[in-house]
Amino acid sequence: MKIRMVNNGVFAPVEDLQATLAPPLEGFYWIDADVEDLAVLQPLFGLHDLAVEDCLSEEEQRPKIELYEGHYFIVINSIRFDDEEIFLRALNIFLGRHYIITVTKQKINELRSLKPILWEQDVNRPDRFLYHLVDLVVDNYFLVGDRIEARIESLEEDILMHTKKSHLGEIIGLRSEILWLKKVLGPQRDVIATLNKKDLRLIDDQLQKYFSDIYENAVKITETFDTYRDLMANLREAYQSSLSSRANEIMRVFTALTTIFMPLTFITGIYGMNFAHLPGEHFYYGFYLIMGFMLMLGGGMLFLFRKKEWL
Repeated sequence: MKIRMVNNGVFAPVEDLQATLAPPLEGFYWIDADVEDLAVLQPLFGLHDLAVEDCLSEEEQRPKIELYEGHYFIVINSIRFDDEEIFLRALNIFLGRHYIITVTKQKINELRSLKPILWEQDVNRPDRFLYHLVDLVVDNYFLVGDRIEARIESLEEDILMHTKKSHLGEIIGLRSEILWLKKVLGPQRDVIATLNKKDLRLIDDQLQKYFSDIYENAVKITETFDTYRDLMANLREAYQSSLSSRANEIMRVFTALTTIFMPLTFITGIYGMNFAHLPGEHFYYGFYLIMGFMLMLGGGMLFLFRKKEWL
């Protein structure tokens, strides 16, 4: 657990947790905690039992906002896209009048990226801290969306050029993750809408208006992932069409080869019969004549198929 007093974007470490119970003369306290630290923080700050239970739960948390006496409990999901797989990490936030507590189970990149923004913007209130944190989280969805779009384009090009059976697994996997992510985007958008529209006494009225910009971005993200879902459906159709086209191409080649060898097989079948007398049987150049005729026949048919673009 790390405790800092933030005043105009300047961080000052605090060693005594008891000191955070009283509001500072200027600024606010930021407590960056792990879930294990809630056993100490809950009785000191009067954190609601249900909120603490949500933080400790092993189940995936749905984005939400709960209003309790003296503090708000907010859950939003940070997103990462590593090794072609999407990860969501819950960011639990307790917002009070003079403090903000962030509780995470894993490292959240947005918390580390937030410090220079707080310093640049001279942040000295916890509600402004919340605004910049949510803004960073939402902006990161755009970055992940760009990577997903690039992955879709690369997969589409690969399918059209060199279709493989493994592509179907990639399509299904990526589409499943996009659909799973869309289930999170709706509730998260609603949380931001609440921060934007609802009368919240712990958030300054003037600051609430800025949440409308984040809400618009959240709507854009939802629409973007709707587009990705449609693109994945189109990609699967392209995969099926490419497989069908490839199968048709193979069958066309096999059919042409079979057609070419049919008359050759007919000729060899005749000369393979055990009759006493066959045409050219005793002719010295008979074998070479028949072989030359078969080569000319096969080559002529191949030339004809090429000319008509059947091969």
